[in-house]
Amino acid sequence: MDRTNALVERIFRNAGAALELYSIYLGERLGLYRALADQGPATSVELAERTGTNERYIREWLEHHAASDLLDVDDVTAAPTERRYTLPPEHVSVLADEDDLNYHGYKGVELARAARMLPDLVEAYRTGDAPPHQPWEPEGRAEFNRPTYLNLLGKEWLPAIPEIDERLRADPPARVADFACGTGWSSIAMAQAYPNITVHGVDLDADAITAAQRHAHEAGLDDRVSFSAANASDQSGQFDLVTILEALHDMSHPVDALSTARQMLAPGGSVLILDELVEDQFTAPASDLERYHYGWSLMSCLPDAMGDPDSAATGALMRPDTLRRYATEAGFTETQVLPFHTDLFRFYRLIP
Repeated sequence: MDRTNALVERIFRNAGAALELYSIYLGERLGLYRALADQGPATSVELAERTGTNERYIREWLEHHAASDLLDVDDVTAAPTERRYTLPPEHVSVLADEDDLNYHGYKGVELARAARMLPDLVEAYRTGDAPPHQPWEPEGRAEFNRPTYLNLLGKEWLPAIPEIDERLRADPPARVADFACGTGWSSIAMAQAYPNITVHGVDLDADAITAAQRHAHEAGLDDRVSFSAANASDQSGQFDLVTILEALHDMSHPVDALSTARQMLAPGGSVLILDELVEDQFTAPASDLERYHYGWSLMSCLPDAMGDPDSAATGALMRPDTLRRYATEAGFTETQVLPFHTDLFRFYRLIP
């Protein structure tokens, strides 16, 4: 019974946590955090006026957030419409600053998009097919990697790999292919850090590529960063570096993508893989991080790769031995597990 009660309590807590993330979705989509961060504390009436929203809804959202210790309230005994709410300075980077490494306001968007596809996912689990492609609207794809790439990819991670860093700084200017580039922040980050290189980003999602092109234009990088909506396995050309950042495990045919990448490499070139930091072997019960990766594998990563009878069906838990096998099958002679990692990611360098 102790184990039964513990599970009941756990599910109750998790339900509250899920609802909290949906409330964060509302705050992000309606611009409530940004309004509090930019214009200061507000009553429900003031915040509704700032954001063009309904006061009664906003009052409930503010009370929930104060009850959940996400916002501060000046006087709990004041009349409901007279209470003034503050986004604590310590929470601004997490909820309102999309450029900060601590930003996690996107989590609500991720969870809302995942929930939207659940009925289709139930059917996919029955048939073994892939669920329909998630529509871009109404919120687009959560750009969780924007601050990570802009702050770390070209400034810390690539400089920590001497062979790659030296080539990106050398002449003639290096060419980089960025497979599964999403909305383009990895390509942009590399071009900003290395002002002589050119980068070509590729992604299957045409809407993501449209966003990537807009981001590159806004960053003033149209002359050195380009994008195309295409399959990574269908690419050609010669490049000094091919990157596949947090995407190989999502691909139905990872060996084909790696084989294409190898064929595209110029002499001395290499492939850089960034993927989830997972245990070397299956363990149960597992760490919170391993459980987190499994959750996304169930909801997104594995379904993305299904629907093709020949799919590798990797899932998010791509362990180092699996990547080594894929690399060997693609014709690489060496797979280096690089001697550094982040809290979420492991880095690999593949050499022909």
